[in-house]
Amino acid sequence: MKIVLIALIGALAAILANGGIAVFNDGLRPIMPEYLEGRMKKAELAATSFALSFGLVIGFGIPISIGATILLVHSILLGTDIIGTWSPKGKIGYVVAGTIGALWGIGLLVGLQWIVNVFKKLPVNVFDSMGQIGTPVIFAFAAFPALAVAYQYGVKNGLITLTISALVRAIVARFSPIVIGTSKIALNPEGMALVTGMIVLLIYAMREKKEENSTNIAALFTERVDRIKKNVWVLAIMGALVAAATSLHILAGDPISLSLVSKGNYTDAALVALARAIGFVPLVATTAIATGVYGPVGMTFIFAAALFANNPLLAAILGFVIIFAEVYLLGGIAAFLDKFPGIKKSSDNIRTAMGQLLEVALLVGGANASNMALPGLGIFIVIGLYLLNEIAGRPIVRMAVGPVAAILVGILANILAVFGLYVPPVK
Repeated sequence: MKIVLIALIGALAAILANGGIAVFNDGLRPIMPEYLEGRMKKAELAATSFALSFGLVIGFGIPISIGATILLVHSILLGTDIIGTWSPKGKIGYVVAGTIGALWGIGLLVGLQWIVNVFKKLPVNVFDSMGQIGTPVIFAFAAFPALAVAYQYGVKNGLITLTISALVRAIVARFSPIVIGTSKIALNPEGMALVTGMIVLLIYAMREKKEENSTNIAALFTERVDRIKKNVWVLAIMGALVAAATSLHILAGDPISLSLVSKGNYTDAALVALARAIGFVPLVATTAIATGVYGPVGMTFIFAAALFANNPLLAAILGFVIIFAEVYLLGGIAAFLDKFPGIKKSSDNIRTAMGQLLEVALLVGGANASNMALPGLGIFIVIGLYLLNEIAGRPIVRMAVGPVAAILVGILANILAVFGLYVPPVK
C-alpha cells in the first residue's frame, strides 16, 4: 500500500508539473507563466527547474529523510518538478512524466529503507546515533513564534513572548497530567508553549490597521484564478494522496514535524504543521493568484489535518476537501490578508524564524549524532565542515550541513573501524 501510494504521488505530481498546473518549488511558480504564455522555451524552463531544485533534493531533502527514515516531502516533490518540466509536451509528456515520477517515488521509498538496512549492518551501527539529529528540534521548535515577534515587533517584544512561552511550558511540565475526577488530561509542554507563542504573535499582528487604498490581488488576476479552479479536482486528488501518506508516517511536510513524528509525538507534529501552514498562506495564495499555478500540497494545511486524523482514509477525505476549499477561497483569503496586514507580514517572519531555528537545531543535532558515532572527532568534523561551507559560499544550505556531516562521520567511523583505527564503545 505504501509503495502504491508513493508511486501515485510521484506520478501525479510530475504530471501536474508537466501541465503547468502545480509545482512545489515556490521559486519556480512565478516563472511558470513565462513558459505557459510562450515567453520562455521548454529547454529554458527545464534548466531553471533543475537549477532551483536539484541542490535542495540532494543536499536537504534526502539527508534529513535518512536521519528519520521518513520521506521529507521536498525529496519527492522537488524531484517531480524537475521530471515534469523536463518531460515533453502533450499526452506523451504526461505518460513520460507520470512513469518517471512514479519510479522516482518508489526509488526514494525503497532506497531509503535500503540505506537504513545497510547502516544497521555496518561494523559501527551509526543508525542509532542518527536519531539524535532531530532531538534538539523537538525541544527548540516552540521558540519560533518568539523569534517571529522579535523580527516584526522588536527584540523586547520577542523576549516577552519567549518568556510567556517558557513560563507556560514550565507550568505544564510541572502539573501535567491534570487529574479531573477519574480522568487524566495529558498536555505536552512543547506543544502548549508553541500554541501560546502563536497566540501572542497573532495578538500583535491583528493590532496593525488596514492600509488605505489597498487592492485585492485576486481581482487583478481573474483569468489565472479561474485556471486554478478549472483544475481543482485533480489538485484535490493530489491533496488526498499526500494526506494519506502523511497519516501513514511515510511522508512529512517539514523537518520539524518529521523529527516529531519519528519520535512518536504526533500531536506536537500536527501543531507544528498547522503553525507552518499559517505562515505559508500569504506566499502560496499570492503566488497562485498571480501565476495561475498552484502547489501540489496547497497551503500545507493537509499535513496538519493528516497528523490530527492519524487515519489514512479520514486523512485522504480531509486532504481532498481542504485543497478543494483552498482553491475556491483564494479570493476571500486575499481579501482577509488585506484587512490584516500584520498577519500578512508575520508569515514571512514565521518562515524566517523556522528556518533559522532549524539551522541551529539541526547543526546541534548533527554534532550530537557525530559525537555519538565518533566521540570527539565527530564534533571536530561537523564544526569544521560547517565553517568551510560558510567560507565556500554555502554550496549546501545551512540546515542540511548537520545531517550531511553526520552521515559522513558515520561512514568515516566505519572506515576507521575496518582498518582498526577506531574501536566503538561497548554498550
